[in-house]
Amino acid sequence: MRGIGTVVNVLAVLAGGGIGLFLKGGMKQRYQDTMMQALGLATMFVGTVGALQGMLTVADGSIGSQGTLLMVLSLTIGGIVGEFLNIEHGLEQFGEWLKKKVHAEQNARFVEAFVTTSLVICVGAMAVVGSLEDGLNGNPNTLIIKSALDFAIVIVFASTLGVGSLFSAIPIAIWEGGLTAAAVFIAPFLSDALITDLSAVGSVLIFGVGVNLLFDRGIKVGNLLPALLGPVVFHMFL
Repeated sequence: MRGIGTVVNVLAVLAGGGIGLFLKGGMKQRYQDTMMQALGLATMFVGTVGALQGMLTVADGSIGSQGTLLMVLSLTIGGIVGEFLNIEHGLEQFGEWLKKKVHAEQNARFVEAFVTTSLVICVGAMAVVGSLEDGLNGNPNTLIIKSALDFAIVIVFASTLGVGSLFSAIPIAIWEGGLTAAAVFIAPFLSDALITDLSAVGSVLIFGVGVNLLFDRGIKVGNLLPALLGPVVFHMFL
């Protein structure tokens, strides 16, 4: 059944968040701080590996790079567009609205948990490719694999940042569900090269999330999200 991959992913996020909250209840602050540092390092590493996979080339025993200019232009122009739209503020406002709706006003890290977790699990090639496979072929395997990864990630986020992480299930449902529904229209425009470039740009954004986790919030990753449109525009006119 088409769409089952998104359903599984949403349930995995909720289950992981529930387990993380249970663990958080009995975890001393110093353990939470250490886990946050470890999560920041791990997120930076995942982002670095993803970006290098898309940009490094090996030919005749020499290591080179590709797509550097596209990366720079995508991030720069995307950042300007995102800053104009103030996307991160919108995400935070939505998080504040959710916090009031669930009566979590006393949770100081609710919005941070929601925004950070949402960015990590939504930005990436697996969400795009998996949703398209599910929508076109009814094959949810990629999203199910992603669900297992997200399950582990959200356990750690919820155990350190709190209940806001559970609500990242909302943007996951909208993003993956929307892509699955639109798969027939989107798929003809997605080449392997475009997916590679999207993955590289998305991985840089994930690296930015890791920097924020490790060194406190400083990079407006939400405002950089339009950078993902850079590879799309480039390949449309290639």
